[in-house]
Amino acid sequence: MKKELKEFLAYLRHERNASPHTISSYRIDLTQLGRYLEGRKIKLGRVDNVILRGFLAELHQKNLSKTSVARKLAAIRSFFQFCLKRGRLEDNPAKVVTTPKTDKHVPAFLSEDEMEKFLELPKEDDVLVVRDKAILELFYASGIRLGELVGINLEDFNLGEKMLRVRGKGKKERLVPFGRMAAESLAAYLRLRRTIPKMSLDEKALFLNYQGTRITARSVERMMAKYIRRTAIRRKVSPHSLRHSFASHLLSRGADLRVIQELLGHESLATTQKYTHLDLKQLLDVYRKSHPRSGGSG
Repeated sequence: MKKELKEFLAYLRHERNASPHTISSYRIDLTQLGRYLEGRKIKLGRVDNVILRGFLAELHQKNLSKTSVARKLAAIRSFFQFCLKRGRLEDNPAKVVTTPKTDKHVPAFLSEDEMEKFLELPKEDDVLVVRDKAILELFYASGIRLGELVGINLEDFNLGEKMLRVRGKGKKERLVPFGRMAAESLAAYLRLRRTIPKMSLDEKALFLNYQGTRITARSVERMMAKYIRRTAIRRKVSPHSLRHSFASHLLSRGADLRVIQELLGHESLATTQKYTHLDLKQLLDVYRKSHPRSGGSG
């Protein structure tokens, strides 16, 4: 299935606009399945749900977490569906394989106070530190995905109107607003951007690395980890955490859930709900201020 896998990864990259992280995960998961089939001399067209269940059972025996097994099954389903549409298979055997039930995970996010302190950490005048500040401010101001951030080009934003055009999953474009603090940080970075060594004058990427080329998702993750180590925060915080924080803080201040859904670029409102975190006091405050018969003062 090496040829089909190569075509599938190309499809994810060029037609689905999948992030480098997603493509890498799919490659690892499907290569593992390929080795399993090769070891048993099973051709792609002979794979059925029994064989796939055997593969998943082997993963369980290796003490792989339910979340990891579920992720691998999702990759397998997508791959077989791709092969089905391309006429390489007659059906998708993974569709009837049950996904293992996973424990509900509450994604990490920062409180408003934690976020305020975190965004103040990049202070030096060095161009790359100024870049870091702009990246963090834009993440929190817009709620965009990591893959969307590293894909931003100079032509994709307007500082005057404070609007950003991003390309999300499936190459879907959307316009996202950002605030004054992010605009100021971006302006400061743009004033210094041309001082980055080795930068080509026709480089279209907004955020560059020290070599003057487009910054990678992995570099942004390492940058964030560096600043997190300088805080008192001891839980795992990732670029995705800023996206969760963006949604949660908007909702806690009374923003409509469907507006947040549009800003995040979610197709499903259920997905948006997982990104928001409100404690009981916040829920009661919003209810009392908003409901006409709550008896509150709002």
